Amino acid sequence: MPYALYVTHPQVVQDPNVPVPRWGLSVQGRARAERFANHALVRSVLRIASSTETKALELAQILAQASDAAVESGENFGENDRSSTGFVPRDRFEELADAFFAQPDESVSGWETARDAQRRVVSAFEAVLADHDTNQPIIFTGHGAVGTLLKCHIGNRAIARSEDQRVMGDPGGGNAFVIRLADRALLTDWIAMEALPEAIAGL
Repeated sequence: MPYALYVTHPQVVQDPNVPVPRWGLSVQGRARAERFANHALVRSVLRIASSTETKALELAQILAQASDAAVESGENFGENDRSSTGFVPRDRFEELADAFFAQPDESVSGWETARDAQRRVVSAFEAVLADHDTNQPIIFTGHGAVGTLLKCHIGNRAIARSEDQRVMGDPGGGNAFVIRLADRALLTDWIAMEALPEAIAGL
């Protein structure tokens, strides 16, 4: 049964002198993506929709090589807008992220609100599927925060930090969840690339 696979970019090269949207995958992140490209759920896909951010596009391009999938990108798949603060140290970032999820209708230090980011990414997701053959699987490559907000919407869950991929224990990303296209049912929670089963219950 056809599915949508949402995948977050794995580890990146963090450079305070480069705008965060232009960060690329690290050697480790690229290696993880290349291994994941051999996954059965990836090899079956002929269309990939990505965020325009470098790290997500690099992931999409690596995954596309497995099946010669077409890659398209859209600004509205981008991570929550954090340009007001730019790069911040990890501890400060975690504080801001906690507040972002805890107060979804309020801007935290000038960040885009979680509610607005959710509306944006859900709209982008639905726009892609509006002209997609629902008999065919599709991959979305993106980011942790907006991916979590999309997952909350599809799963009819409240916005909460406990829904974030941080629950995987590794802040580097490289996690996925699966949606059944026929009825937009959320079939899995976050699963690390390396642990994603090739057979998903409900498909």
